[in-house]
Amino acid sequence: MTQMLSLNDGRQIPQLGFGLWQVPSATTAETTAAALEMGYRLVDGAAIYGNEEGQGDGIRASGLPRDQVFVTTKVWNSEQGFDKTLRAAEASLKRLGLGHVDLLLIHWPCPAKDLYLDTWRALIRLREEGKALSIGVSNFKEPHLERIIGETGVTPVLNQVEINPRLQQRALRAFHDKHGIVTQSWTPLGQGRSFDAAPVQAAARRTGKSPVQVILRWHVQIGASVIPRSTRTEGLAENLALFDFSLTEAEMSAIATLDEGKRCGPDPSDFNMG
Repeated sequence: MTQMLSLNDGRQIPQLGFGLWQVPSATTAETTAAALEMGYRLVDGAAIYGNEEGQGDGIRASGLPRDQVFVTTKVWNSEQGFDKTLRAAEASLKRLGLGHVDLLLIHWPCPAKDLYLDTWRALIRLREEGKALSIGVSNFKEPHLERIIGETGVTPVLNQVEINPRLQQRALRAFHDKHGIVTQSWTPLGQGRSFDAAPVQAAARRTGKSPVQVILRWHVQIGASVIPRSTRTEGLAENLALFDFSLTEAEMSAIATLDEGKRCGPDPSDFNMG
């Protein structure tokens, strides 16, 4: 069973989750149910992924009580703004077939639109109404976070950002730590760019684990929540087996040297699609 991380609103989130990005809508329900039956308890989705119906169906098919599954979804860029965000959240809940989500995120800040502050105010309203038990953001940089915190007095519980051994985002993680914001890693394997790196290979040999497991364990040990994706049963099981071994301080330090500051995805300062 995965470990839990404390959120700044008094709730908890599983440290390891299952991400639904690029999971085909036709197989989302089956894959979600399989992941939950294996032991996952966090299912990370988004409106733009086009598979919220399957996300909800898979949760119900698992047979788990609702309060044992941590459900995340996100408001897409085209739905930003106070009123549009309220409607978008209602639409997500309808597709999911749920009365509430555990965590609702703003998917991207989209600074050129300049709507993320109003969108954040809508998330605060949705939390007050019980439709989102916790609220957070995704892909926000320090200035975006400073603005919403300063204007509303409400700090996100979590910021889901791209982190992997080649893009470690130490300054942003330090800001999160200072403000009690959980760091959650997307694209945590960095499209495999570090699988053959000497520090990863050396740790894999010592532990008898795969490079995938070594990198995911690195995320766990830097204190991040991590949401790898797999559509294969074997991959889901491999990603889950992170809590029976540890990396040494020397191995963590060696992986730290891999940081190049290179993204797989877009830079949030410039991304305004949708």
